[in-house]
Amino acid sequence: MPSTTECRVHRLVADIAVLAEGQVLMVKYRDTSRYDHQRGWFLPDDYLQYLEHPTDGVRRIAREQAGLDLGDIRLADLESFGNGWWHLAFHYAAALDHLPTATPGANVAAAEWFDLNRLPDSADVAHEGWALEVLQRVLGEPAAR
Repeated sequence: MPSTTECRVHRLVADIAVLAEGQVLMVKYRDTSRYDHQRGWFLPDDYLQYLEHPTDGVRRIAREQAGLDLGDIRLADLESFGNGWWHLAFHYAAALDHLPTATPGANVAAAEWFDLNRLPDSADVAHEGWALEVLQRVLGEPAAR
C-alpha cells in the first residue's frame, strides 16, 4: 500500500519572491538532489510537506532558507507542468519595506539580493532561467521574447 505522506504522481512546490528596496532574494543550494541537480540561482523554494498549506509552506521556506519571518505575502501565480511528475507550483511574493539580512539555512550555499534591474544572466539561473520567468509573472511584467 502506498504511503500517505509520499505521492508518486504529483509534486507540490512553493516559492517566494522576496522583494525589498528594488531587489529580490535568490538562493543557491548545497545539496541539489531535490532540485534536479541544478546549481544555479533559485527563488527560495521547496516541496510542500504532506498536508501543508502553500502559504504555511512559503513561510517555512523563507524561515528555513533565509532566516526571514515574513509578514504579508500573496499568491501571485500558479503554474502546472510535467517533468516526470505532475508539478503544481505556487508562486508567492512578499514586499518588504526594508532590506533584511538573509541568513542562509543549512542547505543554502548562498543567499544574495539582486537589483531588479541587474538580475543574474539566465545561464546562471537554475532550470534555464525559470526563476527569472516566474519573477516576471509575479511582478506582472510581459515575458521577454
